[in-house]
Amino acid sequence: MPKYLLQVNYTLDGVRGVLAKGGSARKAAATAAAKSAGGKLESFYFAFGTTDVYVVADMPSNAAAAALALTVSGGGGATVDTTVLLAPEEIDEAAKAQVKYQPPGS
Repeated sequence: MPKYLLQVNYTLDGVRGVLAKGGSARKAAATAAAKSAGGKLESFYFAFGTTDVYVVADMPSNAAAAALALTVSGGGGATVDTTVLLAPEEIDEAAKAQVKYQPPGS
């Protein structure tokens, strides 16, 4: 199943929710949301810095990952930046692919 990195940033309402119910409640909510979209969480970590939460999730498709991110962002408590993660074997496959390309100006 494809893997995705979700970088979550809480809004003020989201921070209030974390303060009210704690971090474990947010992890449980994220786990349930991913499962409802056909996926599962591999990891869930709170962090210092510009991103509040880092999640790695296995999702069945880009559409399922987008649905998860849209639903979380649409809830108003957080925004989500989603990155598709590639396994080393996928990069090996890409490196072997024959692509015909002409650079600009050539």
